[in-house]
Amino acid sequence: MADTSPPDRLSNNPRNPHFDATALQRGVGIRFKGREREDVEEYCVSEGWIRVQAGKAVDRHGMPVTVKLSGPVETWWRDEAETSAEG
Repeated sequence: MADTSPPDRLSNNPRNPHFDATALQRGVGIRFKGREREDVEEYCVSEGWIRVQAGKAVDRHGMPVTVKLSGPVETWWRDEAETSAEG
């Protein structure tokens, strides 16, 4: 599956219009300000921001409260990184 880079904007919330189950299932690696992050709820590469959960707080609908952090965002497909590391 050697195609282009991951989506410019992606969310793991099914209610969000930028939710993409196939991309999430494939696995997207995210590096924010030079550090790999596993706790990203949503990101946008072109605008340069990520959303991460703010502690254990939830809103009245039971969804996590998020904080928007600005900075350089890099993305890659995790399955391609694993294939190249094995090869």
